[in-house]
Formats: sequence, C-alpha cells, structure tokens
Amino acid sequence: MQLRHLIAVAALTTTLQAQQPPQTNSSTLDANGTAHVTRVVPVPTTISPEAQTSLRRPAGAENQSLAERRTGTDAWQTRAGEASLKAYPVKIESITIAGVPVRNILPLDAQHPDRVLINVHGGGFNSDSGSFTESIPIANLTHTRVVSVLYRLAPEHQFPAAIDDTIAVYRDLLKTYKPTHIALYGTSAGAILTAEVAVRLKQLNLPLPAALGIFSGLGDFSQSTDSQAMYSLRGLTGSLPLPSNNALDTEYFGSTNPKDPVLSPLYADLHGMPPTLFITSTRDLLLSGTTILHRAFLQSGDNAQLIVFEALPHAFWNDISLPETKEAYGYMASFFTQQLSH
Repeated sequence: MQLRHLIAVAALTTTLQAQQPPQTNSSTLDANGTAHVTRVVPVPTTISPEAQTSLRRPAGAENQSLAERRTGTDAWQTRAGEASLKAYPVKIESITIAGVPVRNILPLDAQHPDRVLINVHGGGFNSDSGSFTESIPIANLTHTRVVSVLYRLAPEHQFPAAIDDTIAVYRDLLKTYKPTHIALYGTSAGAILTAEVAVRLKQLNLPLPAALGIFSGLGDFSQSTDSQAMYSLRGLTGSLPLPSNNALDTEYFGSTNPKDPVLSPLYADLHGMPPTLFITSTRDLLLSGTTILHRAFLQSGDNAQLIVFEALPHAFWNDISLPETKEAYGYMASFFTQQLSH
C-alpha cells in the first residue's frame, strides 16, 4: 500500500512538471518595440552572502490599504530604528522646529557642533519609512546632529506641503548654522524631496546647503522609466505591474503639472546646485530615475557623484544586517563630512 502510494505521488509529480512551461531565456519585440521577456535571473555571487539571503526572501504584503501600510511601516521603522540604535548609538529627541515636528538625532560625541544634517525620510510621501534608519547611522558616523523632518504626508497634504515644512525647518536652522555647514539628504520619497527643496530654495533666493544626498530618487513625474518597468520595491520579488503614465503618484502632487520645475527638477534650472551624492542599485525600481537626474546635474555643470550597488533592490540600506549597508552608510557619511569641512 505504501509503495503504491509512493509510485502514485511520483507519477503525479512527473505529470505536473511536464505541464509547467519550460524555463527559457527569450526576448521578443512587438511592433511598438515593447520587449516581452522570459528570463531566468539567478542570485548573483557578486554580492555578500547576507545580501544573497535577502534576495531569496519572498515579497511582503501587497495591496494594503493606506491605514495598513502606515501601521505596518511605523512598526517596522520602530524595530529597525532600535536595531540601528544598537549598532550606532545616539541620543534621540522629539521636538518641533518652526512648528514642524522633527526627530533630533544627537551623536554621543558631537565633534561638530557648528554643523547640522537635515534628513527628509522616505515612505512614498504617505508614510514614514526612514526617520530613524536614515538618520541614526549618519549622526553616529559623522559625529554631527541630524534633524529628521516629520513633514506632512499625502494624500491628506499634497505637494508642496512636505517641501514647505522642510524649508520652514531649513530657514529656522539658518539662524544658528551657516549654509556651508548644512547638508540635506533623503532616500526614495526623501531623495525626491531633497532635489525639490533645493530647486525651491534657489527660486526663493535662499542660500543653498553645502551638500545634497539623493539616495534612490527621481526628478521627473511626467513619465515612467525603464527600471520601473522591470522592478518592484523588492527588485524581482512580488508583483511587477506594468508602469503607466496614467498611474503616476497623483496622490502626492494632485493636479500640479507633472513638469512643474519644483515637482520635477529635471525641468528646473539646475546650474549651481551643491555637490551631490547619488546612490542607487541595479535592481532598484528608481535606478533609471536616479541616473537620469544625476546626468542632468552633470549637464548643468554641477559636482555630482554616482554610486551604483550590485543586484540589490530599492533603498536596501534600510536593512542594517547587510555588509553593503555598512558600506553605503560609509560613503554617505564620508561625503557629508568632506563637504561640510570646507
């Protein structure tokens, strides 16, 4: 009986395998030039073992409501912040600056009391996925105060509310710090906001900060990009919906013209932007957006550096367990320290 059962299971397995389409590597172009790709993409050995393990993890929850997303993101950010705090000890305060709530991150050995870094966190403009993880390590490594702006979120508060909040904090800090001793940076939505705020500061004839950090962002809301067609937030894991120009982030910018030069800095006058560090990775859905904006800075004659990590997905440096994260933090911290020491 047991033997017959095993034979039946083996036969069923063989039948199911025969019914599955073969794994092939192909690419066919239709009349519009759209590529229909079937590709087997192995986990590369060019990244750390920890990163290889990370790429094997399944995608998280999808199709969440905004309330579910915010609850889950807040819980994750709290846990990730605690892990960051153990590895990069700092002091954290909750205060307001110019009426805007912020996280005031203070290094335990503040070596540069005349400097400050301003962080605008990621989270798709509608949640907070970085006010701890983006600020704690940088404050520790640079021995410099970091102010993480808890700007108003969309869709309740659309463009330019987040920009206005960040500029209000910046104006207030200018009362204490020289602009040559201030840097502005962010990841994902915060990277986008960093460029937007810089353009708006220039329009207002306010002094620009000494440095910008645009870590996985974009500068154009008017069209989708190549990497958005290939990757999800988790790279090659999870659903990969086709991008559509009709599905851009209108919850953030509402009825604003997508080519508005503040909303989409690619259409702004970028001459005279501060030295800027761009960071992305090859499975980042904002890889294209980051590199396109980097080239726009170069074309404007700005000092712009680009670092592209291998194989990792969007904003991977929020995972403190990866050796690549430690490397990325090092690049960020060294860049800010160098630029603010001038």
